[in-house]
Amino acid sequence: MSTHKWYAIQTYAGSEMAVKRAIENLVKDNGIEEQLKEIVVPTEDVIEFKNGKEKISERSLYSGYVFALLDLNTELWHRIQSLPKVGRFIGESKKPTPLTEKDINLILEKVHNRAAPKPKISFEEGENVRITEGPFANFTAIVEEYDMVRGLLKLNVSIFGRSTPVEILYSQVEKII
Repeated sequence: MSTHKWYAIQTYAGSEMAVKRAIENLVKDNGIEEQLKEIVVPTEDVIEFKNGKEKISERSLYSGYVFALLDLNTELWHRIQSLPKVGRFIGESKKPTPLTEKDINLILEKVHNRAAPKPKISFEEGENVRITEGPFANFTAIVEEYDMVRGLLKLNVSIFGRSTPVEILYSQVEKII
């Protein structure tokens, strides 16, 4: 029977891939590859616009976490925890606690069944936005509907005191903070 269990390792946000590589190198350099079966950083593809161009980039689903299937002993625990950009193992009483099968299955399902890229920014009905491009630039509007598949927002824009419905690409608006 395998003694490997899934653990969540907290990292500095944005350093997940660096920590993954560091753990892989640690076990390889020390000849203990049998103690690490798998290590994952769940990500999703997001669409963002930079300089008016659409770009698909990867974003961590669980920012600040790496998930590893380990045969964990005290020595390996301390070695991993002493790596740069590693915070700690998640657990009770300062001791690593394996993830439940239900939790890791949900995480792995997201890894193996990647969805189509979605916009980096999401919108909600009733939310106020500012239009940044097109004939309605600099107008504020209220989100009526958000079509994530087509990347369109149905907005109500107040023009001369009258509410006017318009459809605009989500890349042509920004959230009002």
